[in-house]
Amino acid sequence: MKRMKTKFFSLFFLVLLVLVSCSNNESASSGEGDNTDNEDRPTIHFMTNLLTPNVPNDKILTKVEEATGYNLEIDWVPDNNYNERLNTAFATNSLPDVVGIGFQQIDQFKEAIRDGQFWEIGPYLEDYENLSKLKDEIIDNSKIDGKVYGLYQGRPLSRSGIIYRKDWADNLGLSAPTTTEEFFEMAKAFTEDDPDGNGEDDTIGLTDRSDLIYGSFKTIASWFGTPNYWGVKEDEILPQFTFPEYMDTMNFMKALRDNGYMNKDFPVTSKEDQTEMFKNGTAGLYVGSMSDVKSMYEDASKINPDVEYDVQNYVEGPDGEYGVWSIPGYGSLMLFPKSSVESEEELKDILTFYDYLMTPEVANLALWGEEGMHYELIDGQAKVIDQDKYDAEVRPYKIFEIGEPETSGKYEGYNDYEPALKAKELEKDNENYLIENPTVTLDSETYAAKAGELDQIMTDATYQYILGDMDEEGFEAAIGKWKEAGGQEALQEFNESYQK
Repeated sequence: MKRMKTKFFSLFFLVLLVLVSCSNNESASSGEGDNTDNEDRPTIHFMTNLLTPNVPNDKILTKVEEATGYNLEIDWVPDNNYNERLNTAFATNSLPDVVGIGFQQIDQFKEAIRDGQFWEIGPYLEDYENLSKLKDEIIDNSKIDGKVYGLYQGRPLSRSGIIYRKDWADNLGLSAPTTTEEFFEMAKAFTEDDPDGNGEDDTIGLTDRSDLIYGSFKTIASWFGTPNYWGVKEDEILPQFTFPEYMDTMNFMKALRDNGYMNKDFPVTSKEDQTEMFKNGTAGLYVGSMSDVKSMYEDASKINPDVEYDVQNYVEGPDGEYGVWSIPGYGSLMLFPKSSVESEEELKDILTFYDYLMTPEVANLALWGEEGMHYELIDGQAKVIDQDKYDAEVRPYKIFEIGEPETSGKYEGYNDYEPALKAKELEKDNENYLIENPTVTLDSETYAAKAGELDQIMTDATYQYILGDMDEEGFEAAIGKWKEAGGQEALQEFNESYQK
């Protein structure tokens, strides 16, 4: 990436950016002049996961380029292939300028970060008016060895819960499940008792996908009291799968599958296929982010105008307690590899771009699109005008989201859909029952180096157990394999860090 003069094409954004530029230090200034050609702009190269069926057109991208004075190159990778593509790019030293990683992937990159392969950005943040507004408590959760390497995308601590077919439940005289037993009974009834009243055996209870974290498994495990990745027992750090509650969860999921109360092929089901089963009336229960309820309803109501959804968070486990797993307050971190961002000057160029992204005008352009075309303002909130158009042209650019509404000034989404408003309330309620990961601020060099291999061993074993291809003895053997592959060393290192 070359340091070049910047051109701002839009008079509306020119005034904004002049004000922002004046507040940054001189080294972060984006240049001078009004008549520079596109090829004279700095270029930033991104690689990101694509969560929509198709790559978006470049209408909004072009406007973000004009508003910020940067050329933006994006490699779109289907979500199911993103981790593989990221690992390949890392192994072949072909990373882009900006690398987005989920909070659960950080351990895989710690060794490279410690080896100096990524820029430490903490010392620069105070020089940027908007980046300096990022929340200290969230930044602290993202630190490695006390240093800041990434810009975070803020997220609620826990969105997890149930979205279910309220019309089906009403037809069968069922209320929202408040215990794991009631959840099982609803899944059974939605499968066996003709909830849609069409006289056909064409429904199932739960729809799930090939994801033990953001699918159903981890949330259901929370209900059973399973720790969040790692737990503490008798003042010792232990992995979640060594706790009896993890086995209870597997048995619960196995019973759902064996009885046909969920899609039996869930280990090879994509998110798109999972949500389609829910929207088209095949399944009546979805466990995951409650905030998905509005978009799924909008799609489902086109198929069946009489569909009714509701949400629920509080599901007690067999011990009579409710708990829900939480994230560290962010979904992803944006990291900057030194292999592609070769100088401090180039890093400051990129940070300047992100500083612009945290201005309300540019943040809302990237996240909501054009007012009057993609959204309208109602009571200071953004209401999508046409969901299909928004999904096709704007939604994928959430890649540019940094911070949260209170730090960037971006609009909250408008809702007049009652279940969506309820979901927001239940997200707040979840904060009273959080199960946190005790290793977020702890360290293990072994796990950082071998997290992918170690996690895969237990992911495979979990699926095999639920599918009936492995018994409890076989699962214990998998734990032994995990320990031999480096898990025992990771345990020792985490506990040494925990005792400090």
